[in-house]
Amino acid sequence: YFVPRNTKGNLPVYTDIRNAGSRHLVLVRNIEGNASALARDLSKSLFEADTHEASRLKIQFNHSRHLTISGGRWKEEIVAWLKNKGF
Repeated sequence: YFVPRNTKGNLPVYTDIRNAGSRHLVLVRNIEGNASALARDLSKSLFEADTHEASRLKIQFNHSRHLTISGGRWKEEIVAWLKNKGF
């Protein structure tokens, strides 16, 4: 998998707030390659196992090129994780 940067040089990671602010989503868009491998790596290594954050993390696929991550406000953690991976 590969996550290309957008035209401004930033990673395509966005926040989406729904239900009058009670539901926070993080969107990772335009994934090239195997998005399920990215989801698997994120779920295994973003947070340590058996932590509260790891139990709340839920990842869904949209159109096989986008990921929707729910359960918290984790945009900065996901951007830092992607940068550490070399994207």
